[in-house]
Amino acid sequence: MSDAAQPTAAEVRAAAEAVKTALDRHLAAVERRSGEDDPAVYEAFNQLATAAEAYDELLYDRYDEVTPFEIPGTDDGLPPYAGPEEPNAVSVLIRRDYAVVEPQRLLAQAERVEAADYDTDGEASGTVHGALGILFGEFEPDEIASRHKEFGLEEGDSTLWVTAADEPADPGDWLEAPFEQIDPQRVVCRFDVSAVFDDELDAEDVAEDDEDEDLEPLDAER
Repeated sequence: MSDAAQPTAAEVRAAAEAVKTALDRHLAAVERRSGEDDPAVYEAFNQLATAAEAYDELLYDRYDEVTPFEIPGTDDGLPPYAGPEEPNAVSVLIRRDYAVVEPQRLLAQAERVEAADYDTDGEASGTVHGALGILFGEFEPDEIASRHKEFGLEEGDSTLWVTAADEPADPGDWLEAPFEQIDPQRVVCRFDVSAVFDDELDAEDVAEDDEDEDLEPLDAER
């Protein structure tokens, strides 16, 4: 980071004061908590975590130092679980993104499926959106994921959420808006896959390699 972009000492000091204030608010909320899932405690916790993260970043940018503590958080940034201890039902929500990188391969695969399964003239598979409809209608999502290269697709980000429910949903009641009724406090677990994570790991590897190169070899004769 250039000197011009670095935070000032006053900004770092202000961030430190914000952490102190957030600590006091969190303690006060805990002392006044009305129950196990008091929303005031949850809000104070988030404010403390945000303030601590901001201070840590400014401290590093200005002085190349980090804090010796880390505010514990829930997995994947989710709030504390507040669903039933013994769920009677679960919902599994999955989103997978793909880029169409080889349209001709996609069209060819759709034409094969259409020729084998339908008595048509192939018009449906003549467009990319038509081919996608055929392939995703023919194959299960997991098979698409495992064979995406065959279909001219490239994997993007994906996420899988498992949410707890008291009872199974009534047939058809969520089909029009499957993702709009997610209660974050009923998410049992969540798994994300993203190239962002790979980039972060690669950056860490490069940094470690640079540190290794900076180390001078020991002189065995000394």
